[in-house]
Amino acid sequence: MHYVSAEGLTKSYGVNPLFRNISFHINEGDKIALIARNGVGKSTLLRILTGQETPDSGKLFIHKDVTVALFEQDPKFDENRTVLENIFHVNHPVLNVIREYEAAAEAEDGEAMAELFGKMDDLNAWEFEVKVKQILSKLNVHHLQQKVSDLSGGQRKRVALAKTLIDIGFEHKHTLLMMDEPTNHLDVEMIEWLENYLNQENVTLLLVTHDRYFLDAVSEEIWELERENLYVYTGDYETYMERKAARIESEQASIDKAKNEYRKELEWMRKQPKARTTKSKSRQDSFYDVEARAKQKIEDAQVQLQVKMSRLGGKVIEAKKVYKSYGDLAILKGFDHTFSKGERVGVIGKNGVGKSTFLNILQQLEPADSGKINVGDTIVFGNFSQQGLVIKENVRVIEYVKNIAENFPLANGGSLSAAQFLELFLFTPDKQYTYVNSLSGGEKKRLQLLSVLFQNPNFLILDEPTNDLDLPTLAVLENFLSEYKGCVLIVSHDRYFMDRLVDHLFVFEGDGVVRDFPGNYSNYRIWLKENDKKENKWQVLEAHKSQGKSLEDASGKPVSIMPEAVPGAAKKKASFKEKREFELLEKEMPALETEKEQLTAQMGAAGLSFEQLNQLSARIGEITALLEEKELRWLELSELM
Repeated sequence: MHYVSAEGLTKSYGVNPLFRNISFHINEGDKIALIARNGVGKSTLLRILTGQETPDSGKLFIHKDVTVALFEQDPKFDENRTVLENIFHVNHPVLNVIREYEAAAEAEDGEAMAELFGKMDDLNAWEFEVKVKQILSKLNVHHLQQKVSDLSGGQRKRVALAKTLIDIGFEHKHTLLMMDEPTNHLDVEMIEWLENYLNQENVTLLLVTHDRYFLDAVSEEIWELERENLYVYTGDYETYMERKAARIESEQASIDKAKNEYRKELEWMRKQPKARTTKSKSRQDSFYDVEARAKQKIEDAQVQLQVKMSRLGGKVIEAKKVYKSYGDLAILKGFDHTFSKGERVGVIGKNGVGKSTFLNILQQLEPADSGKINVGDTIVFGNFSQQGLVIKENVRVIEYVKNIAENFPLANGGSLSAAQFLELFLFTPDKQYTYVNSLSGGEKKRLQLLSVLFQNPNFLILDEPTNDLDLPTLAVLENFLSEYKGCVLIVSHDRYFMDRLVDHLFVFEGDGVVRDFPGNYSNYRIWLKENDKKENKWQVLEAHKSQGKSLEDASGKPVSIMPEAVPGAAKKKASFKEKREFELLEKEMPALETEKEQLTAQMGAAGLSFEQLNQLSARIGEITALLEEKELRWLELSELM
């Protein structure tokens, strides 16, 4: 089914064009990721599709049976109503009875629940109610009677996301779901759940996101808004990068050709031919087209910057037996770590376990309950916090940066001016003279990041730096950090960003426990899944080995982990070959376990490159697959033995 068609859409604000003469189509089942630099029209295009804004010119067709749903970065609620009332805002019998049932369940009103039970049956609402419960639970949306006005920013985003998913799951068969940065303020488990949910629901999707793993998981096509045009790429993010590079190379060759032609035509124009023939008039008109092509500039966000930062002494930061709690909530229990030069640490854990508190304690912005934090004399912190920019009065972008410093020193002895540094972080000369208050949310985040780096710190602390940053800016930041010689501590839910930059992780597991894991985020997830499999498998093995009692299924019925025997058939005995195989397995399995433990220990060694870590992780994956195969065979043979 054809959902949307657009022909020749153009939109400008004042003299600043966002996009010009773009055309596209969206069909049922399409999954599209829309990427662009902040401020060039992503959110505007989404609002045009919902009818909240109109294009300056062009045609837009949306099928009459299609409903367009938009999840926005700044969700709008009825502030005086509760979470429950905002989520179930549609007046429909099924949604009404689910709302009443959820309210009764939260109030533990058994009598009301019993009465509503029958209504739920009559309306066949149970299946949808299960889906509602799953969405609310996975997004950690509780306290449904709380007023929306009392929620934090992260809670508002999760409530808005729950509301959007419930709406599209119930109201409309044909829905174009548009999502503007849905992963902001979600922890990693929520992001992974959302990936699975969107894939299972088979929605038609137009997505704006900076999370490259999420983008790859849920989209099949990438649209890029750049220099007023829309470019379409089929495939994942890596394919997009390769094809974009090829496109830019081709465009650059075309520009070079136009420059040569421009020089020839310019010489002809300067002769000012007197004859006004049709041929010469046509040549003069085409000259301006050639001039426009020749003067195009293709900006490249790939930046290498050698920083002349403050010298790091022998002592960086030492944390000794640090404890911190808020009432019954333990943040740290005896945390110990000595930071070394150039260390790159990722900090992960569920929302609310104390990651931001930990960062404040390290910077001595907040006291620990006990223990010591010893900070080296040469340490200069650069703190990119979630608080955002703090501006006393509205100033121009260039003035804001110059108030920090006029120049940025480089390792080679040179320097960059404030204007040059701004251009490095994708602020064009025109943008540098706009007022900070007029910047988009993403542009303000970019300016905040730039202002932190411009102070030349040697210990960077980045608390969710990727939220609201566009992909071109993230490319600049990643390249900057990959060359950065100081210490970096990153709290982020962006798995791609973490994988590229960190050497090991502080995993906040709750109740004050912090695990120091050797490896990046993907290594950690592999390790976690392997441990879960191993724990479950060996529980089954131990139960099977010790059977004086049989295993049972969820209903209590005795089961075997072997296929059922044919009734009346004699029990098969192990052959000599099978006995020998069984003996070999009992030797091979412990050997594989030992190798796996050794490789895991190697991953914790200092100085390993990203490639070495990936090789170790790949071998661990191979061993895990072998163990799984051998354990299953061991189970089969143990039945015969």
